[in-house]
Amino acid sequence: MTEVQQSPRQGRRARALGIMPVLLLVAMVVMFFVIPALKGTSPTDFNVYNAFQDWSALSLLALALGITVIAGEFDLSVLAMYSLGAMVAVQTGTSSPVLGVVLAVAAAGLIGLVQGLIVAKLRINSMTVTLGGYLTVLGLVNIIGGNASVPYKNVNVGISLDDPILSFFSIRSLITIAIFAIVFLVLRYTVLGRNLRAMGGERRATRIAGVRADPLLVGCFVASAMLAALGGSLLGYSLATAIPDLGFGPLIFAITAVLLGGVALAGGRGSALGIAAGAFTLALLNELFGLMATPDYISDLITGGLLFIVTIISAPDLFGWWRSVRAAKVTTPEQEPVALEKS
Repeated sequence: MTEVQQSPRQGRRARALGIMPVLLLVAMVVMFFVIPALKGTSPTDFNVYNAFQDWSALSLLALALGITVIAGEFDLSVLAMYSLGAMVAVQTGTSSPVLGVVLAVAAAGLIGLVQGLIVAKLRINSMTVTLGGYLTVLGLVNIIGGNASVPYKNVNVGISLDDPILSFFSIRSLITIAIFAIVFLVLRYTVLGRNLRAMGGERRATRIAGVRADPLLVGCFVASAMLAALGGSLLGYSLATAIPDLGFGPLIFAITAVLLGGVALAGGRGSALGIAAGAFTLALLNELFGLMATPDYISDLITGGLLFIVTIISAPDLFGWWRSVRAAKVTTPEQEPVALEKS
């Protein structure tokens, strides 16, 4: 497989924007401790633990979506895969929780394989295919659950998953960290990851360069479905309930985390570390809102404004526009005739 190389300018821009999610997270950590202090209070260990729990509940969904966005696609079905993972795991994992997770991830992976093949082989827009996949899988989840929430009988599993470790973590959050670490290593240090970003930037160029884009794209949808199902199954165990329809709240969190994590909607740029940072920034922000008893409309305004600013900063043509504006200011009317005479 031939590796597709970025231009030096693209590489420098990608590295610069790759730092943004980390800086944003650092700023959020500072505000998480400073803002409550201004009100005469301070976060406790439980607040940090709760932020990690919220992060682990939805960050795998963000990672699942982010992988497809990096590849230049958009998998709307991740939300339904998330619900499917919880439903299958809860229904089949009473005696063996590990078996329930395996079956849930395998079922979602099979559906992801079908969607990936349709997108890759028929060259159909992924949003159209995955919207159909979302509706189909959501209907399947309701059929499996009898159109109702299904309780998980082995409640001790959820208690064990959420039992605090070192005050801030839990087994569920540590599993999530491990998954992010694996995906980060693959995307950062393998040809597979570099070609995935290159495919998101320019798919036709990757094919000309000899990259087998279709298998890579299919694998991307399989991985996305499996990650979403894994996150859903862990949450189902934790809540001791599988909810057939979670609404669009988790998907909104995932999209916001992906964008805050420095992933370009046009594809070709992003990392697992950035997505993790974006998701944890959002988790800390939500925990801060809860700590400060912030009204919902204020939290929506702040979150939306933050997302708007980050989107503008990461716009692909922003730096080029700014350079042209500066160049126009430097050029004076008196200089233009001199330039013409010299030519």
